[in-house]
Amino acid sequence: MVKYSITRLLQSAVTVLIVATIVFLLMRALPTDYFFTEEEVMKLTEQQKQDRLEAAGLNDPVAQQLLRFYNELLHGDLGKSRRIRVDKPVIEIIQERFPVSMKLGLISLGISLVLGIALGILQVLNKEGPLDHLGMIYTIFVNAVPPLVTYSLVLMFGAKVLDLPSMFSKRNELQSSIMPVVCLSLSSIAHYAMWTRRYMVDELNKDYLRLCRVKGMPTKDIMIKHVLKNAFVPLIAYIPASILFTIGGSLLVERFFGIPGMGPLLVDSIGRYDTPLVQGLVVLYASMSVIGVFLGDVMMTVMDPRIKLTGKGDTR
Repeated sequence: MVKYSITRLLQSAVTVLIVATIVFLLMRALPTDYFFTEEEVMKLTEQQKQDRLEAAGLNDPVAQQLLRFYNELLHGDLGKSRRIRVDKPVIEIIQERFPVSMKLGLISLGISLVLGIALGILQVLNKEGPLDHLGMIYTIFVNAVPPLVTYSLVLMFGAKVLDLPSMFSKRNELQSSIMPVVCLSLSSIAHYAMWTRRYMVDELNKDYLRLCRVKGMPTKDIMIKHVLKNAFVPLIAYIPASILFTIGGSLLVERFFGIPGMGPLLVDSIGRYDTPLVQGLVVLYASMSVIGVFLGDVMMTVMDPRIKLTGKGDTR
């Protein structure tokens, strides 16, 4: 387990470094005019532009810039914003926005887990019944309808029927967070319901359950101690990655409801060619992604000690 963890962490670090390198090179492939605002492009002379590029180190060879980027990255320096918050350290901008997205993401994840798994269990208990069909209709609807349409329906219902705020406000954070959390939870609830149902149905068809029934074990004990427990093991591996998925999904939700989180920040930084901020955000998302996958594997072994992350030939 220790050897596997060290190996995976090293692989994760290399993966993040590769992603950061690709983004760095892509951003450097843009014309140098993108370094300046439209007003600066019109006002500055060619010599003044070159002086600014020289001061920023953008006239140095790409290899030299890349090594400097690696050195800053290893020291936790993500640079300073050039457009969104001029000369403000990227790490401070992220620290301001990240808690907002993480809070919404964790709340929606908790709701999704409870409702999604509960719905999946109810579908299995009423297999081929009306409740099972309703659950399938909900899953198909959420996955088939474009997110913007779903969000618009939630907005119309919440604003007109429930009189909820249509835009996020820190003065009324609780009420104005309801609709964004609902929008973030809809697809995740369908996801967890679908996979809970699928894994539980697979377990119900296994031979060991026939032996449990022959021994006279109550149906309730069979469902809780065996079916649900074994079905939850592969499901739990997706939970850490779901946190990233939820935050990633907030790109649209936060823009839709005017939430000052990570979503609008990433979109704005790309649209305004804020290179350091784009690089910092990509590094953050890449780090969360690889850590999420690693934690998913570890959580599976905690839930079921029979699962070994290494075996013959030190393979998973």
